[in-house]
Amino acid sequence: MRQRVAIVTDSTACLPQEFAARLGVTVVPLKVQIGERSLDEDRVTPGAVAAALREKARVATSQPPPSAFFGAYRQAVAAGAGAIVSIHLSGELSGTCDSARLAAEQVEVPVRVIDSRLVGMGLGYAVMTAAEAARAGAGLDDVVAAAERRCRVTTGYFYVDTLEYLRCGGRIGAAQAFLGSALAIKPLLHLVDGRIQPLEKVRTATRAICRLEEIVVEQAGDRPVDLAVHHLAAPERAAALAARLRARIPAVGEAYVAEVGAVIGAHVGPGLLAVVLAPR
Repeated sequence: MRQRVAIVTDSTACLPQEFAARLGVTVVPLKVQIGERSLDEDRVTPGAVAAALREKARVATSQPPPSAFFGAYRQAVAAGAGAIVSIHLSGELSGTCDSARLAAEQVEVPVRVIDSRLVGMGLGYAVMTAAEAARAGAGLDDVVAAAERRCRVTTGYFYVDTLEYLRCGGRIGAAQAFLGSALAIKPLLHLVDGRIQPLEKVRTATRAICRLEEIVVEQAGDRPVDLAVHHLAAPERAAALAARLRARIPAVGEAYVAEVGAVIGAHVGPGLLAVVLAPR
């Protein structure tokens, strides 16, 4: 008889609460510090982070401590799990996977920690794939394989109004941020092996968003794909982009529009527009 496999992730997956509840996924929150206050991400709204950034307040983030993962794993075991798959944001962007691995060493059942090399619904789609496999009765190795395959084929593209927030958080170099600001460039970026890398440089926000749309349509092709459009403090722009992508991509399955959480928001700033493309 196969053992039940539990799925754990972190709050940067931007997984809708109803999905997490339906699929039985445990979400461990990262930490957000605004000024002198440090809170779990699920207690900080994206709007609060956007406002703090506009006011130039100090905003910082940190990974969950190993104890938070240990508690989640023990609860899964107490609920009957015989194995756990723990899937998290890119190790190039956070030490979250390291915390999960430290906790995994203390648990009496097998725990497989997966570095998705993604963030946002890129991570979220891998989590959903793993949870659906687990609910269908797949064993540990098969659940891991399903999650890792979804991670490998998923890509993320994004536009930011300024590179300054990514520079302050150490996610891009100071020289790259200065170049973008000095030339008034609106950058398009993407994730490459878990790292944020420049994709194209465009002169205006309007042109950058049009180019973002074109890239996603080109990459989707005729394949069956799921997609998510993320934003921070730009709901109308995100909804309009999502509508255009639904109309132009012939084989869209799931399609979500979702504001990013406080942790991602702290590093990209207001005006973010991102698209996650997850082939099925």
